[in-house]
Amino acid sequence: MTTHLSLVRHGETDWNRQRRIQGSTDSPLNDVGRDQAAGAAELLARRRFDAVVASPLSRARETGAIIATRLGLAEPDTYAGLAERSYGDAEGLTDVEIRTRWPHDDVPGRESRTALLTRVTEQLAEIAIRFDGASVVVATHGAVIRSVVNAAAPGTADRHRTPIRNGSIHSFRWDPERFQAELVRFDDPIDDASDGPGGFAFEYQNPLERRG
Repeated sequence: MTTHLSLVRHGETDWNRQRRIQGSTDSPLNDVGRDQAAGAAELLARRRFDAVVASPLSRARETGAIIATRLGLAEPDTYAGLAERSYGDAEGLTDVEIRTRWPHDDVPGRESRTALLTRVTEQLAEIAIRFDGASVVVATHGAVIRSVVNAAAPGTADRHRTPIRNGSIHSFRWDPERFQAELVRFDDPIDDASDGPGGFAFEYQNPLERRG
C-alpha cells in the first residue's frame, strides 16, 4: 500500500542564523526554531497522521517531538538514515571561511550527494514498510529533503531553486513498486503555507549545498 510521508525541515538553530554549516554536528533549536516547529505542527494538524519519526540529531528530534505533541502522537522514533548530510571539515564554518580554505570546493570528508540519496532512500523505504499505508511525519534536514525532491522530480530543486526553509513541509507518496518517493504536488495547501514569508531560503541558510 502507498505510504504518505510529510518531510519537515527542522526549525532554526543559532548556526542557521550565523550561516554556519551544520551537517552531522548536533546543534539544538533556538527559540525561533521552536516557534517554527510549532507553526509546522499547526499546519499538519489540519490532517490526520499516524506517526512521527525523526533524525537523531537534536534539532530534528525536538522538532518532531513538538509536532508529535500537537498531533497527539507518541514521541518520535529516530532513524540514523534521516540525519543531515555530513559536510566533513566544513562543519562549523561560514561560506566565506569555506571558500577561503577550499577554493576548488574539495572539502575533505564531505558526504557525496549520491551516498546521501542512497541512505535516505533506504531509510524511507524502511519507514514506509513499517508504517505501510499510513501517513507519517518525518522530521529531518534541508539537504535530505532536497535530495528526495530532486529524486522524485529530477532537477526540480536545482532548476526552480525550490526553497527548503526551516519548518517547511514537503509531501510525498512512497511508491513500493519503484522504491522511490513521488511528490504529491508543489501547490499542496499545507506545503505552500509552510513556505510562506518569515524565513530565509535554503540556499541562504546552507550555501555549501549550492556547490558539491
